[in-house]
Amino acid sequence: MKIIEPETITKEVSRLCIEAATYIENDVLSCLRKAMNNEEGLSKEILSQIIENDELAAKENVPMCQDTGITVVFVEIGNEVHINGDIYDAINKGISDGYTKGYLRKSVVKSPLNRVNTKDNTPGIIHVKFTLGDKLKITICPKGAGSENMSKVKMLVPADGIDEIKKFVLDTVKEAGGRPCPPLVVGVGIGGDIEKAGLIAKEALLRPIDDESSDPDANKLEKELYKELNDLRVGPMGLGGKTTALAVKVNLYPCHIASLPVAVNIQCHASRHKVVIL
Repeated sequence: MKIIEPETITKEVSRLCIEAATYIENDVLSCLRKAMNNEEGLSKEILSQIIENDELAAKENVPMCQDTGITVVFVEIGNEVHINGDIYDAINKGISDGYTKGYLRKSVVKSPLNRVNTKDNTPGIIHVKFTLGDKLKITICPKGAGSENMSKVKMLVPADGIDEIKKFVLDTVKEAGGRPCPPLVVGVGIGGDIEKAGLIAKEALLRPIDDESSDPDANKLEKELYKELNDLRVGPMGLGGKTTALAVKVNLYPCHIASLPVAVNIQCHASRHKVVIL
């Protein structure tokens, strides 16, 4: 049995909150450079400025975007792990510490109705999964409102099929235009029920940018959507160009015989997430 103290979790979450806001993932930066080399004119200049911004953020240790997001946390707890305290309290204290020490914008309000700021970006959105083994894995994913507000869930029926799934994804991105700060990473969750579809769509955003689904149907759909989304020519920051989507990730889950839930979770070009395994 591995015993993990809550103070360790708090310290690591604090660090990850700052790093996720500041240091872009290398695979995302490489994808942006590749996209820039494929563009011309204004769209090429926009991507050049995005890359320069991300590099300066890392160099100067400052956030790459003013919207440092609501903190989404994915936790995987092995069955041989014992946490010597309340993991939710430990994570939220880490969020509070990280957003305070890192001078990150506090974007969370206590109630969606009275809109009073909690002043430390807590509580986070925490998802816990139990696994086998003696590891505790924590993934921090700050989610800005610009991209999250453009995300959608729709309850289709089986008769709608692939064509309506694709239409829903394409319409969602087209309607969003430049508001979620493209080029985008588009997570698509198909199956489960209304909340499961949304969850697996968000989990899809955590996959490496060059990762392809091992499921043949999902893999085919990823490739088709990637081409068709870029054919929309929404382009970088919505001003036209070849690159609307950096990647499309499709996650599937079993569902009811009469249901076809589909969720589209949009991520801006600053695809932020950091991981620690304890």
